[in-house]
Amino acid sequence: MAATPTELVIFDCDGVLVDSEPISLSVLVEALAAAGVAMSEAEAHERFLGRSLKSMSEMLRDEHGLAVDGPFLDAMRQALYARFREELQPIAGIAEAVDALGIAHCVASSSQPERIRLSLTVTGLIDRFEPNIFSASMVAHGKPAPDLFLHASAAMGVRPERCVVVEDSPAGVVAAKAAGMRVFAFTGGSHARSESHRAALLGLGPDRLFDDMRELGQFVRAEEVDGKVS
Repeated sequence: MAATPTELVIFDCDGVLVDSEPISLSVLVEALAAAGVAMSEAEAHERFLGRSLKSMSEMLRDEHGLAVDGPFLDAMRQALYARFREELQPIAGIAEAVDALGIAHCVASSSQPERIRLSLTVTGLIDRFEPNIFSASMVAHGKPAPDLFLHASAAMGVRPERCVVVEDSPAGVVAAKAAGMRVFAFTGGSHARSESHRAALLGLGPDRLFDDMRELGQFVRAEEVDGKVS
């Protein structure tokens, strides 16, 4: 069937614009261990990937009795930002893909605004998105709720059915679909290449599944999106 023309591409940040998830999960697991919660990176990946800080904090409180308070967050943030400044890289081909879109685009991420801007700055992407940067801190409910994507589309003046979301996490795919938007699941990040991760995304029925960001433009421009994925 013919698709509604796309007027806005909404990008997640971590794992879509920047290859941050392995660093983030490593820092999180170390912080949890210091607080007395033993969790592997694989478990942290499964439980928290793509979720907002509020959602993660509630899960840690309910399941492990851990209060994710100011000192905990400050220590984790300092360790994370230091590693970002030293190690963080953009997703291969993302700058070229964004430049070739020819339509409006923005960021809608579960991360805090300062973290999003740091990530985009150290990877040279900030000028391609500023000021159209939206954070889960701006809405009542983070992913997998649709609030953030609906907030982004409203702020950009584009109806949900004319938006495409690029996401790497199950929570993000669920959120985009709940918002009534098409969603392309990206598996090119270094954390997202396992068969189990691909299977989890495929099971949620994204409009596309792809692992090369240089293919994004052709999918956005496609006259039909019939629900099939590759």
